[in-house]
Order: sequence, then C-alpha cells, then structure tokens
Amino acid sequence: MAASATRRNADPGVVAVAVSGGRDSTALLHATARAAAPLGLRVVALHVHHGLRREADAWLDEVREHCRRLRARGLPVAFSSRRLEGAPAAGDSVEAWARRGRYAALAAMALHAGATLVLLAHHRRDQAETFLLQALRGAGPAGLAAMPRLAVRDGLTWARPWLDAGDEAIGGYLARYRLRHVDDPSNADPAFARSRLRQRVMPALRGEFADTEVALAAAARRAHEAQRCLDEVAADDVAALREADGALALDRWRRLPPGRAANALRAWLRATLGRGAPETLVQRLLAELAAPGAACWPAPGEGRLERHRGRLRLVAAAAPRDEPPPVWLLGALRPGRHRVGPWGGVLVVRRVRDGGVALERLRDAELRPRRGGERFQLAPGATPRSLKKQFQALGVPESARGGPLLYAGAALVFVPGLGVDARARAVPGQPQVALQWLDGG
Repeated sequence: MAASATRRNADPGVVAVAVSGGRDSTALLHATARAAAPLGLRVVALHVHHGLRREADAWLDEVREHCRRLRARGLPVAFSSRRLEGAPAAGDSVEAWARRGRYAALAAMALHAGATLVLLAHHRRDQAETFLLQALRGAGPAGLAAMPRLAVRDGLTWARPWLDAGDEAIGGYLARYRLRHVDDPSNADPAFARSRLRQRVMPALRGEFADTEVALAAAARRAHEAQRCLDEVAADDVAALREADGALALDRWRRLPPGRAANALRAWLRATLGRGAPETLVQRLLAELAAPGAACWPAPGEGRLERHRGRLRLVAAAAPRDEPPPVWLLGALRPGRHRVGPWGGVLVVRRVRDGGVALERLRDAELRPRRGGERFQLAPGATPRSLKKQFQALGVPESARGGPLLYAGAALVFVPGLGVDARARAVPGQPQVALQWLDGG
C-alpha cells in the first residue's frame, strides 16, 4: 500500500522507536524519550508481536508497561503494537519472513502515528555480525555494507543512531538507569545462523583480535562507500544501454569492460525486476549472453528474460488460458480476421499474388497445438527441420512460438513466426492468401 494512503498528517515533532523489549531497544527508547522531552518532541514506541514464541504476549505486556512507567516520569511516550499474521511459506526461512513482516508492520504503525523518523537500536556488534554473515554467504559490496546508518524507504527515514556504539556502553546505560528488559531465548538458539555466530564465533575472534568489532564495522563502511561508487557508475552505464522500451542493448553492453558489464547488468536487472537478481542468474547471463541468437532464462517471480535481435528484455508471464483442444476446425478460410478463442489470438488471412497458400487447399483447415516432432521446410529444396531448429535459425523469440499450427488435412501448412511451409505454397496464378498470427497477449 502506498505510504500516502496510510499516513496521518506527517508531524516532524513525532519520533518513532522500534522496541522489541530487549536490552538494546529498551535503552534506545529510554534515551530517546529523555532527549525528546526538553525539545518538545513526542515519542511513539513501536512493538511487533511475531506470534512465534509463547513468551511473545509477555514481551508485549512488558513493553507496554515500560512505556507507562516512562509516562509516569513525565516523558512523552506513546505505545503502538501490531501482531503479524500468517506464517512463512514453504521454503522461506522463519528469519526472512519475520524480518519482512516486522519492517512492514513498523512502517505502517509509524505512518499511522504521523512519524517521519524511525529509530532502530542496532549497534556495532550487530553490524560486525551482519558483515560476517554476508561474507559467509558470498555477498558483494552491497551485502558487505551490512546495515546503513540512514535509509529512506516507505516514506520514512530509518536511522541507527547507535551503529558505532559498543555493546558495553549499552550495558552500562541499562545499569545506570536500572532498566528492565526481556531476554529472547532465540538469541542463543543454534538453529539460527546469527545465534551460532554470536555464541561460538565472535567470542573466539574477540579473544584473538581485541578490535574485531571495530575492524569489521569499518570494513562495512568501506563496502558501503564502494557500493555507492558502483551505483553511480551503473546509473550512467544503464542510462546509455537502456532503450526506450526498457530493453538492454547487448551490442553496447558487450563493449564494456567485464567488471563494468557485470555491474551494469546487476543494476539493469534490479531496476527491471524490481529487486536484486540471484547471483546464480547473474553468472549464467554473464556466461551466456555473448552467444548469438535467441534465448531465454527464467526470471524471479513471473515471466522470463529473453534475448532477441541483440536486446535483453523482460517478458511478462502470459495470463493462464484454457488448454487448447487437440483440433480446432476452421472450415473453409476466407480473407479477413478470424478470432481463435482457445489460443487467445487472431488469425489474419489476406490475398496475395505469390508466396501464399492456395485458397482451395484451405477448405478443411484446422488448428492444432504444437505437440513435438513437427517438421517445417523454410524454402523450396531446403531440408525440413524441427520447429525448434527453424525458430532458432530465424531468431524467433520464445514469446512468438506459442501460436497454433495450421493444417490442411495431414499436411502442416503454416506456423506462427515461420510462415507458410514451402511445400504448401501455391503455384503462380492460383488464388492464394498469406497467413499471420496475432497473439492476443
């Protein structure tokens, strides 16, 4: 849903804080409320109930009570909560599902409260852990940049004011103000990669290298700088490579140095797909786009990527259609436009003087779906070949290969994308017609 549809009137005097009830977010809410009071700002605590653990109800109550105690001390704190609905889809990780749902819920609550700024309690240790996890997943600069200090999305500014703060400093703040907080047992659950890293790997690293967290956080900053530079280069390259309809001009793309070509391809895919492309797809495209001819690759979500006539474009998935019948009887074809319901298209028949098929031959024309094994002859004297090979020879894109085949009796007469079979062409002087298939999609 668009931000403008869910936002109350934006109020720069409202600051939102994401509060799980844990030590870091409890400390951040307290510090924000103390800083906001003398400035005349109001604070809203946003809590997301994930519905994944039996303790979640108690955590909700604890955050609500914490806000009540802050108000009792004269601090300007309101409370808002939302419970996630549903469950992770098959193959989706619980962590990924919870993260997506959490940020969507936080955004909705902040917009409803009229906030323009949401504060998150991630700190230096979180940043170091994220950097290592991304490195272990083989991430590039975008992943290694870990968590940004500031980000603008969903009509909100998301900020991490404590990204350079050490864990010890936050612990000292909690002790000084005697702040109660909840402990999430999942933080020590070895089923989660971050928990294993936090419990087993980070202590060993800190034992051998005292400045581990500082160094990893610095590496994340450098990765962020590198990614910004790559984004700027990619923006210039994609602007020069993208055509009016959004397709990527492959002849110009291939002239880029390898590193810039890969960077531009990733940026074009991200803009075209609306999200980052899997690295497996990027590597496959880098290896296969140099080849000539038509080809296609499955795209994330719906549709496919198609190379045709030196261009790479995204082809949306066609709307589902009923399965065409084994035979669609046309009867005697006459010039004109003939709508063919099962295939969702139109067969155009027009008179020509040569190169067509004799009208006499189309007395009992019928349409059939492609079943495999059909052979087509492109020119007189040429060898009949499979439709797949003929499509490839003429560079017919995948999106133009789904139309029906026209038969006259047992003979294949016409194939969309290829034309009239040479064996079915009329002799000079015969009344004849040309055929064209227009896909309704």
